[in-house]
Amino acid sequence: MSRLPKVVAVVGTNASGKSALGIELARKYDAEIISADSRQVFRGLDLGSGKVTPEETQGVPHHLIDVREPNEFFSMADFQRLAYQAIDEIRGRGRLPMIVGGTGLYVDSVLDGYLLSDKEPDLAYRAELETLTTPQLYDMLLSLKPDVQVEKNNRNRVMRMIERIHDGDDAVPGKQARVESLRLGVSWPREVVNKRIDERLERRLEQGMIEEVQRLMDEGATTEFLLGLGLEYRFITQYLIGEIPDRQVMIEKLAIAIKQFAKRQMTWFRRNPEIVWLDMSGDAFDQACTAIDAFLKEE
Repeated sequence: MSRLPKVVAVVGTNASGKSALGIELARKYDAEIISADSRQVFRGLDLGSGKVTPEETQGVPHHLIDVREPNEFFSMADFQRLAYQAIDEIRGRGRLPMIVGGTGLYVDSVLDGYLLSDKEPDLAYRAELETLTTPQLYDMLLSLKPDVQVEKNNRNRVMRMIERIHDGDDAVPGKQARVESLRLGVSWPREVVNKRIDERLERRLEQGMIEEVQRLMDEGATTEFLLGLGLEYRFITQYLIGEIPDRQVMIEKLAIAIKQFAKRQMTWFRRNPEIVWLDMSGDAFDQACTAIDAFLKEE
């Protein structure tokens, strides 16, 4: 008999429609959504991160959105701590916690219960690391752990790994689940995903995504911070500072990078046999409801 609190997760790639499906399910099951997106935690990163608008939420409460200012540090451990807190608060209101997002490591850290270090961060060491460029940080990490597997432009992730090694905590984390979870996967055939990515990119550019990045820069977001976010923020920043002088070239490079990232996301999620994959060409909502109903009835 399970005594762990139940959590439903909706995961998938960029432009898969997971946010809309999550909101639709949350409305049916009286749930509140915890966003599992490494960029939506920052205020002002709206179009580029795919943050849902107040209208799109349809009244469904969303958590872990806009919890940090640009340039601030945010790690997987920060996400896990805040997500556990949100789960407890949501359950305290008698509602169902639902995690929705595409940052697989964040999702797994909560649902699998990664045992992360509870050491207080060495703020002096962190301030020292902040003075280095992202390439310098990556070179430092390689010198400390030559076989490391991490995206070299992910500043937050690289810095956090260096901090963990500095703290003597460089082992693969153990696991101790604190919740019982149902994971629903949203996916499409590759050619459909690519088409959805192109359409969404065009729409966001029309809505002012380049202007959003310029505003962030004007308000003090550093070039290092924006480049470290990757994808939309990285390529648009490179365009605005002249590293990619041609707008159309930038857009083409960005579209390719998003599609490559979506492929990596899918590789990550496909490794997990516990994910229940929804057939998006059929009635995905009905399929999800059938799985959730069975999950919630289990004792």
